[in-house]
Amino acid sequence: MPKVVVGVSGGMGGLGALHRAAAEARLRRVELCAVLAWQAPDGGPGSRTSRGVPVQVLCRSAAADRLREVLDAAFGAGAPAFPVTGLTVRGTAGAALVDVACDPDDLLVVGAGPRGPLRRLLRPSMARYVLAHAACPVLTVPPSPLRAAYEAARRRNSWRLPLDVRELA
Repeated sequence: MPKVVVGVSGGMGGLGALHRAAAEARLRRVELCAVLAWQAPDGGPGSRTSRGVPVQVLCRSAAADRLREVLDAAFGAGAPAFPVTGLTVRGTAGAALVDVACDPDDLLVVGAGPRGPLRRLLRPSMARYVLAHAACPVLTVPPSPLRAAYEAARRRNSWRLPLDVRELA
């Protein structure tokens, strides 16, 4: 059965992709599958915390909690008119999304955030990975135009630069 698969992280770009994926699922009358990928820090399967609880169990639980928070923030308390499933997958985001959206009839929706040259060097693009490896159509959602204004305001605030009220008009 075809589905719309979307990667979620809780960031601003991910929320835009989630809303676009919800619109596509509603339009196509198919299930929306929200995927949150996670990785355990530093440890393999045998890593344990000081209390003897495997780190992997704690990370999986934290990822499930984060996924619930993101879906609640996106859709509110009421359930949407189409089926929504949440899935947490251990692994990198690109590989997890490609594995979940394995049917050629699926639609994979990802956010395409702004990428400067330094970011491309330090961290590969998940959207590029998905476009190169997906077996189904991929819809990339560009960042909101408000994101650039938000980033500029954040930089100005971090440098404690005064606000010119003429910019607001």
